[in-house]
Amino acid sequence: MIKNYLLYIPILVLTIVSCAKETKPVNILYIMSDDHTTQGIGVYGSRLAKLNPTPNIDALAADGIVFDNVFCNNAICTPSRASILTGQYPQTNGVLDLHAALPIEKQYLPQEMKKLGYQTAVIGKWHLKNEPSNFDYYEVLPLQGKYHNPDLICRDGSITRTINFGNGHKRELKVNSYKGHSSDIITDRSLNWLKNKRDKSKPFMLLHQFKAPHDMFEYAERYSTYLEDTYIPEPASLYQSGNHGSIATRGENDALIHDIGSSVGMRNTIRGMGRTLKMGLDSNDPQHKHKAYQEYLKRYLRCVKGVDDNIKRLLDYLEETGELDNTIIIYTADQGFMLGEHDYTDKRWMYEESMRMPFIVRYPKAFERGIHSDMLINNTDFAPSIIEMAGGIVPKYMQGSSFKSYLDTGVEPADWRTSTYYRYWMHMGSRHANPAHFGIRTKVYKLIFFYGRYYKPGTKSDTWGRYDFDTPVAWEFYNLRQDPEEMQNEYNNPKYADVIANMKEDLLKKRADLNEEDEDYPHIQEVITKHWND
Repeated sequence: MIKNYLLYIPILVLTIVSCAKETKPVNILYIMSDDHTTQGIGVYGSRLAKLNPTPNIDALAADGIVFDNVFCNNAICTPSRASILTGQYPQTNGVLDLHAALPIEKQYLPQEMKKLGYQTAVIGKWHLKNEPSNFDYYEVLPLQGKYHNPDLICRDGSITRTINFGNGHKRELKVNSYKGHSSDIITDRSLNWLKNKRDKSKPFMLLHQFKAPHDMFEYAERYSTYLEDTYIPEPASLYQSGNHGSIATRGENDALIHDIGSSVGMRNTIRGMGRTLKMGLDSNDPQHKHKAYQEYLKRYLRCVKGVDDNIKRLLDYLEETGELDNTIIIYTADQGFMLGEHDYTDKRWMYEESMRMPFIVRYPKAFERGIHSDMLINNTDFAPSIIEMAGGIVPKYMQGSSFKSYLDTGVEPADWRTSTYYRYWMHMGSRHANPAHFGIRTKVYKLIFFYGRYYKPGTKSDTWGRYDFDTPVAWEFYNLRQDPEEMQNEYNNPKYADVIANMKEDLLKKRADLNEEDEDYPHIQEVITKHWND
């Protein structure tokens, strides 16, 4: 009888070892670029896709899930990153604009992941002012940082520098100084952490965050001839405005088109891409806008090429070490970007190219693969989803929701949101001169309310913006199914009166539910009340 039991011992041991392998915690590699819009990613099928700008990201997507309807709630670096880290909207986490800092105690994502046994690191662009102290390891750019020869703030940095965080806030911090292009350096440092710095007995969550392709689009020298002799497809709206916009964005009889929204050509008198990038173009040349666009896009896509090539370096390492199949890989950006659509550059707008974020997830061992999803997701959902991917429970203080069940099944939950909220606070800020606005987007429609006031009354114009320049109030409404390029503002079309009325009700409810009302800003609430039924 004892002999019979002994026969089963090797089988039992093999079963235990097999189960241990199956239950090994999954790693999470979260890769985020700055301003990498969906138009600049091949798998999203834009006019630029035929240029094949992102073969490595596209390969990642082919083995994973591509989300087509992912949106930020504020298309500007600092607030978007704060929402990603906290799972909260701006009035709850306190980060409304570029001037704000995320408090150390609100660095929630690394806190929650460490509770689950993860070793955490963030390397690259941070832009939240306070050090990322809740991560086990960090090397991050000070504020925007430099494209070439960057300093990276680090606990054990070898150099002490005085870092200016704006608004009179200066701190002495330890940094390491590197030679080379930031995309290469950030990848070097992530690989160094993966190889030499982490505790390999623990699962990791690494936030690898490129500076590129943020303006001023400074690419590595090796890409200087990339696309040199290639014609870059141009959007029709670069030249034709149609019925896009409203008096809020154009003024009465287009009186404000030279003041609002940074441009590709000479339209905006403060910030036009030809002048900003110092291209040496003749402003009187009738081909100025075309030439500025071509050079702008080539510089942008050269930065994108550097991002894509460096992503391959990360994936190659994981494959060489046998960790690729046990690592959830996420690729995203902190918001979208206007690549000449409606003759706009930069982001901030609630228009599609600015508001939409790329979002790709690969984990073929457990998640769906090779599919596109039209679920309405926003950046407050990232942290809850990552926590659930790691086996945790979403904390109640997070306002976003986890979409992990979709990753597992490819089926949208029955109770998932039907609209997503957006708000840009930084009225006429940073020389890009975008009016303050908020609104909601469904899978079919978009409703925007431009209230045109800075949230701090009495603030004077300075080098950061024209905050005391109130702009006209107006509504915009777009049928995205019929008009995906948002060329026709249908707000005054009686055909949509009921749809608009229902969306206004939804908008009011969302503002209340998400702590996004204007109780603290009565001068804005007065405008809202006065013009709600215009």
